[in-house]
Amino acid sequence: MSELVTGEAVALELRPAKLPSRALAVLIDLVVAVLVYVAVVLGVVAATSSLDDAARAALSAAVFLLVLVGGPIAVETLSHGRSLGKLAFGLRVVRDDGGPVRFRHALVRGGVGMVEILMTFGVVACIASLVSARGRRLGDVFAGTLVVRERIPVGRAAVAPPPPPELAGRFRELDLSAVPDGLWLAVRQYLTRMHQLQPQVSWSMASRLAADVAARTGTAVPPDLQARPAAFLAAVVHERQARQAQQPPLYVPGGAGAGPVAVPPVAAPYVASVEEKAPGRPEGGSGSRSTGFAPPA
Repeated sequence: MSELVTGEAVALELRPAKLPSRALAVLIDLVVAVLVYVAVVLGVVAATSSLDDAARAALSAAVFLLVLVGGPIAVETLSHGRSLGKLAFGLRVVRDDGGPVRFRHALVRGGVGMVEILMTFGVVACIASLVSARGRRLGDVFAGTLVVRERIPVGRAAVAPPPPPELAGRFRELDLSAVPDGLWLAVRQYLTRMHQLQPQVSWSMASRLAADVAARTGTAVPPDLQARPAAFLAAVVHERQARQAQQPPLYVPGGAGAGPVAVPPVAAPYVASVEEKAPGRPEGGSGSRSTGFAPPA
């Protein structure tokens, strides 16, 4: 397991993919790419039968670069790190900071991958992955990326603590429609990890998140809860979950006999700014730090 530690000493867990799953994912991608390459070559040969050998050789090299190198780069860029093989094994390419990859990351990974995967039959990539502590190949090192597991067992997921009994149902009239999904995710992740923080840091983070939620709802934090911002956050999250449980699931057409399917919203990244020092940070080293609670989109 790999961890990114934020300025508040909150560890964001990234689970690097193991070499076997990565190798099988690459194998699926290569098989698909080779099949596409063969089909394109046959079509090009049939369409350019009148050209001389030199022109046909140049065209074949261009098709090779376009399909076997440019194709994976385009797929990885458009899918934000998910290729067909990675999708089959629940993997994804992310940046070192957990964010989604861009074209430049995919370009570097594809360019280096042509050497360490195609030209060396994957030997260099396997050795680099075995040596690396996070299983990164050379393309990941140069691009600043990491292949992680997206599928996490549900039983291991942390559960947000329930609110105090006296706060249950207190915020039924609160308008929660303007609170973004990324802020909800940040609040939930704080609630599941607040006991890992120093009390002063935990209270400060809860106060900032509570102020953000209050600003979105247009209603200030009740005076009796201003000293207990974590309780306010737990009560508001509980109210949102209760409302979601009462809503009917969205219907997604799926053919004959298909029923309604619940489609969860996609959480956008939420960034909270804090200035408290983390445990073990020396005096005078605190500053305005930006921390992203949400995982990559």
